[in-house]
Amino acid sequence: MSRDKTILLVEDDAAIAMIIRESLSDECGRFVSVTSLAERNAWLADNRADLIISDVVLPDGDGIDSLPGSGMVAGTPVIVLSAQNTLDTAVRATGIGSYDYLPKPFDLEELTASVRSALQRSGAEAAARVPPTPADSHGLVGRAPAMQAVYRTIARLASNDLAVLILGESGTGKEVVARAIHATGLRRNGPFVAINMAAIPRELIEAELFGHEKGAFTGAHSRNAGRFEQAAGGTLFLDEIGDMPLEAQTRLLRVLQTNEYSTVGGSQSLKADVRVVAATHRDMRALIADGRFREDLFYRLNVIPVTLPPLRDRRSDIAALVRHFVDAGRASGLPDRQFSPAAMQILERHDWPGNVRELGNVVQRLAVLSRDTMVSPRDVEGVLLDSREGVLPLAPADMIARAVDDWAREALSSSASDGHIHAALEAIVEQALLRRTLREVRGNQLEAARRLGINRNTLRKRLGQLDIDPARP
Repeated sequence: MSRDKTILLVEDDAAIAMIIRESLSDECGRFVSVTSLAERNAWLADNRADLIISDVVLPDGDGIDSLPGSGMVAGTPVIVLSAQNTLDTAVRATGIGSYDYLPKPFDLEELTASVRSALQRSGAEAAARVPPTPADSHGLVGRAPAMQAVYRTIARLASNDLAVLILGESGTGKEVVARAIHATGLRRNGPFVAINMAAIPRELIEAELFGHEKGAFTGAHSRNAGRFEQAAGGTLFLDEIGDMPLEAQTRLLRVLQTNEYSTVGGSQSLKADVRVVAATHRDMRALIADGRFREDLFYRLNVIPVTLPPLRDRRSDIAALVRHFVDAGRASGLPDRQFSPAAMQILERHDWPGNVRELGNVVQRLAVLSRDTMVSPRDVEGVLLDSREGVLPLAPADMIARAVDDWAREALSSSASDGHIHAALEAIVEQALLRRTLREVRGNQLEAARRLGINRNTLRKRLGQLDIDPARP
């Protein structure tokens, strides 16, 4: 107990204030509770607090916006509480130099631990934090508890340049998070440059990342700036880092260790002036165990991990996401739509294997295909049925050919094409066939092997190689 410490609580909800007082009564010598900004300022005019715990929405103003201009709280750690559980709130709380941000409903043990830590921290250290510029949601939508952890991490990344590894299933919004990290960070005025490691032929990855000199290889008719050079002063986003070839991993590791690199065919040392944010949907520990990813590179990238929840684990956010996609569609010329409660219930019950990306696709289709302004349950069921069966609808051969053509358009945009046919067969045809079969047999590998005409050991081996979870195909 810190008997010489004073805690000031600014909270207009009497029930919450009482719970906090009872929980923290043993943590300080004096506990003061006020219900408004006016009461807070009046008390601080004649008293000093060792810690301020403040709500955001108060009867006479915003608890965050009012703090930076008050000399009365300079050097005092602040813990912000808020039911406005958005990225903007988390970033604004960090922007005033707050010690911690806890979304409501908060865990009392977490609050107590934060209070103890804050009371031990010197006022000078608390005042030394560099506030970032406040930001909006940057495309991140939702207030589910799993997303609150993401917002808090992004806010805490705003005042440093540490490497970040974003983990999550395909379609969960990893690039959106990477852009939010950039937009709220120290390098927000610099460029954001993204590269998909899975879409670049292995023999061209080093040239893409680090650039090349004229004549460095056949077809190099002029000097080309790589992504590290293009992103100088900003953020380099390495998407699908788990698909990076081992030989390129070695060079990337050295760049991260030394902050220097040279172009392919060049001898001059260049400074790597970027923040690196990487992302993958793969199980990195499994890749390391299989010898397909360097453990030392993993630790260089995984300084600050951010794990994105699948949409099925944040169903309470689906209504807000639907509204977001409807608004975005209207801005791009699609018809405005409303969703009936019954239609929304169907969307909220769906498992969304394609996560937020799939939901956005479905909402766009409903905006175009629904005949009425109000989307009905029948409309939703029809589009979801088409989505489930749409992998191979009326003309299977034509659909496969179209999928391969779409994939090849991106993959063949580079000058090299070795190995593309094998990658296409594996990434498009084989994965789709295995996933569909497993879904049809509800994950029964013995039955899946029988239907595919292969033995169970072969199936199990291919599932591991293609990173397919039979329980969640």
